[in-house]
Amino acid sequence: MIKLIVLDVDGTLTDGKLYVTNLGDEMKAFNVKDGLGITQAISQGKEIAIITGKTSQIVTKRCQELGIKEIHQGIKNKIATLDLILEKYSISYDNVAYMGDDLIDLAVMKKCKLAGAPKDSVEEILNISDFISTKNGGDGAVREFIEYILKKENLWNNVVNHFVPTEQ
Repeated sequence: MIKLIVLDVDGTLTDGKLYVTNLGDEMKAFNVKDGLGITQAISQGKEIAIITGKTSQIVTKRCQELGIKEIHQGIKNKIATLDLILEKYSISYDNVAYMGDDLIDLAVMKKCKLAGAPKDSVEEILNISDFISTKNGGDGAVREFIEYILKKENLWNNVVNHFVPTEQ
């Protein structure tokens, strides 16, 4: 059973593009379908962690909106960071799903039980992934990955039933 879903940000939760204003402010776009998938995974008892190489207040704000507690930014050694998270929650790599898109994710993805990738990930990531989304990063790939996990564990109907009004 997957207890922890770890996500990269740029190229996974976003399309990988950085929008920069004349004043140097960065902007990123997040897909609301990914957000709903994350909140529903949390509602089904899954822990969510973000481990990303860049640092951005935008990411912190979005993660807080979604109820993600484990937000790790500016990380170059993702294995070391994930090891600390696993120790904190007493979880093993056998209970971890990881979705990433680029070479910085490769080593950590190889250690996890389930590796997922957006459709537009680099070849090396696609080659080691157990799940390849039909969507690009930032376009609902995370939602597909989460649905895949929840369906595999027979939890998806709980999510659907949450949105279906009960007959009175």
